[in-house]
Amino acid sequence: MNSIKEDLLSAVVPLLKLLTLTVIGLVLAHPRTQIIPKATFKLLSKLVFALFLPCLIFTHLGESITLKNVALWWFIPINVLVSTGIGCILGYLVVIICRPPPEFARFTIIMTAFSNTGNLPLAIVSSICHSEDNPFGPDCHRTGVAYVSFAQWVAVILVYTFIYHMMEPPLEYYEIVEEGIDVEEQNQGNDVSRSLLVEAEWPGIEDKETEHSKTPLIARVFNSISSISQTMLPDLDLTPDGPESIRCLAEPRVVRKMRIVAERTPVRHILQPPTIASLLAIVIGMVPQIKAFFFGNDAPLSVITDSLEILAAAMVPSVMLVLGGMLAEGPNDSKLGLRTTIGIIVARLLVLPLLGIGIVALADKLHFLVDGDQMYRFVLLLQYTTPSAILLGAIASLRGYAVSEASALLFWQHLCALKVVGKDDRDSVLDGLRIDLDPSTYM
Repeated sequence: MNSIKEDLLSAVVPLLKLLTLTVIGLVLAHPRTQIIPKATFKLLSKLVFALFLPCLIFTHLGESITLKNVALWWFIPINVLVSTGIGCILGYLVVIICRPPPEFARFTIIMTAFSNTGNLPLAIVSSICHSEDNPFGPDCHRTGVAYVSFAQWVAVILVYTFIYHMMEPPLEYYEIVEEGIDVEEQNQGNDVSRSLLVEAEWPGIEDKETEHSKTPLIARVFNSISSISQTMLPDLDLTPDGPESIRCLAEPRVVRKMRIVAERTPVRHILQPPTIASLLAIVIGMVPQIKAFFFGNDAPLSVITDSLEILAAAMVPSVMLVLGGMLAEGPNDSKLGLRTTIGIIVARLLVLPLLGIGIVALADKLHFLVDGDQMYRFVLLLQYTTPSAILLGAIASLRGYAVSEASALLFWQHLCALKVVGKDDRDSVLDGLRIDLDPSTYM
């Protein structure tokens, strides 16, 4: 009985710490108090994105990773793909059951499928490992952050390829806006794009916009478009000039269209500060001779890594304060519908975590996981329990599609997650402690 009580306390107390930080941020940013203006929270989010988060990733991932660990950790990125795939299936079921407006069908699938794999899991892991009597041992924080960071690169690739194109505005919706029937909604979306909720995980989103960002590129390339649409949309040159035109003439039509879409996919945006920090940590960590210069008590450059570690300590409180500032803004108007909003929240925060427990238990039974490493299992389970990624709000703003709906849905998800994710993560801690000891529990 005492053991169960201790397990519950070890799971609940860290989440109460995060909740306290979030409430402090909410009070500081609330419109009635205005103790700290929104511009300050935007600056803080930029510091997290460009400085605190990269420092945290580099210092912990670089120290933990080796060639052997890369081979042992192979299931972490696979688990991101599996959780996203199952989330897409759940999102499709939400579309069938809840019947959102047709223009929001793809939006519903993506918001159900893609979870927060970065800031929030790092904050949860850091909070759990903050106490000395944590259930994961003395290396809890270093290994936990390393596992979460190792999953981020595949999540970033998904965002700037699959999710970027799934979030493009539907052709019919785009035409309605361009014809001026719903111009007010478009302007409203532009105002939302400047909110803290949209910019929190991708500061400076407005600088990444291109001429094709807010157009239905795939629909224009692969589908036949009416003559009215062709005159309204910017010209899309399907026949490149220059020496390559001879090669292009021999290309099959489908291959040429796929190449055009690939060329307009913003893969260059993958190289953001957190991603660069991950790549540097992986490269340095896998080469022992270079790693010895940065990590270790006798490392010549240990003063640099120690300084970065001091900066990294500011990441968790800053993230939770920004989250509180986002919640203080309140929800925006949404045309998604109450039934669909509830359906996404239930699928994302209740159904998917239960499926995640079964998947991780099955992977453990098949010996895909690191033997005896409970933090490894906890991070895998955590990938199924968090709300939709806040980064989706930035992508919605970049594509000019469902900006208000993304903002409102992210608000309600994170508000519900204060209760629901707390229970899920409590169960995840308990399951992470038991899953290796008794896999038959989940059969």
